[in-house]
Amino acid sequence: MNKNQVSGAAKQAKGAIKEAVGKVTGKPSTQVEGAVEKNAGKVQSAIGKAQKKVQDR
Repeated sequence: MNKNQVSGAAKQAKGAIKEAVGKVTGKPSTQVEGAVEKNAGKVQSAIGKAQKKVQDR
């Protein structure tokens, strides 16, 4: 795993938690922030996976 994969996974987890907190507290803005952060983490993880594939060649 490279730095982008680790950071992406952390962002996904943080975003999922924030999204759940937004649902529970009834705050749509927090829920949306969490969803955005979770998706940003997915993108960053995908970038990390692509980088790893390139490095392994």
